[in-house]
Amino acid sequence: MITADGAFIKKINRSLILSKINENGLISRADLSKITGLNKATISVQVARLLEEELIIETRQEHNVVGRRPIMLSINQEAGFVLGIDLDKHEIQYTVSDLLGNPVYSYTNKLETDNYEEIVQILIKQIKAYMAKCTHSRYGLISVMIGVHGTVNKNESILFIPKFQWHHKDLKTDLEKEINIFISVENNANLSAYAENVYRHDKSDHLLTLILSSGIGTGIMIDGKLEKGYHGYAGEMGHMIIFPDGKLCECGNLGCWEGYASETSFLEQLARSLNNPNLSLNDVQKLLADKNIITCKQMDQFIKNISIGVNNIINLYNPETLVINSELLRLYPDAVEEIKSNLVSSVSQYREIVLSDLGKKACVMGACALAIQHFLDISLSLEEKEVN
Repeated sequence: MITADGAFIKKINRSLILSKINENGLISRADLSKITGLNKATISVQVARLLEEELIIETRQEHNVVGRRPIMLSINQEAGFVLGIDLDKHEIQYTVSDLLGNPVYSYTNKLETDNYEEIVQILIKQIKAYMAKCTHSRYGLISVMIGVHGTVNKNESILFIPKFQWHHKDLKTDLEKEINIFISVENNANLSAYAENVYRHDKSDHLLTLILSSGIGTGIMIDGKLEKGYHGYAGEMGHMIIFPDGKLCECGNLGCWEGYASETSFLEQLARSLNNPNLSLNDVQKLLADKNIITCKQMDQFIKNISIGVNNIINLYNPETLVINSELLRLYPDAVEEIKSNLVSSVSQYREIVLSDLGKKACVMGACALAIQHFLDISLSLEEKEVN
């Protein structure tokens, strides 16, 4: 039991009310009282304050019953906006969403540099442009959540991004020096896992997202919360060694999983085999459709390599839902079934393995959703904390 002062109890009550309004979309004061267990007076005071802050709005629900139409409460989706950013090797994705997570603006920057200072300036320019576009709302652009393809500690500073070869960069601080807005930096796989949990698998209490794009990253959700490990670096499954003394990895080790089971490794190897340096996913799709022998053989090996790591992950985490995010595997209809067929160990237990349909949008969608959660402060609830 937590003994708390009045201000803390009010904060928890506010969070609980916002959370239930957000979950239900439309809800009356009476139903809020029933669901939360809070008395009508508390509901009335908190709702009045949230209306004054323009975080929620009232609407009268249409119905055919004689009597007064009930007044329904909902999140004011245009009270403010959040910006999600996916900072990857060759491009930067931007998505601005309202407070219900609906995309309002989206843009993709092709990136032709890996220079840290240059990329910081690109981000500053684009963030300022979106801030200017959101000035019509009460809270404007509230915050920015940036997903990076590397290790980020709990203080949100970057330890290492292999594709950029960035070490010990404090992107959050460097941006906040130039822009008067709250910035957060998170691992892209964590944000993707959050998106899967919010938008696709909200009933799954133990979800793990595996991303097989430029490298391999894993986001872990347990009981609705991101599992980041002691320093914040949990989920770097791509650097699990599956072939001792194998290929040299950018992390410094030999035989890392992402050297054999990432989309980049697949395309690089196939490009060499076919003597086609400009090989694309569209080319691979056609080659698979034509049953090209070299391509089909390499795909078989690729799926075996994926299965090795998936087997290890399942034994480590026993996930309820394992979501694999891969544009390449989506071109191969039987990919998931073939991966499952390779999981022959009697101790490898899971409920389901699925391919993500969020694709390359998963990171920015998760970034927006997490930024909204932070702004509304809906992570606390009386169901999680007992106070008096």
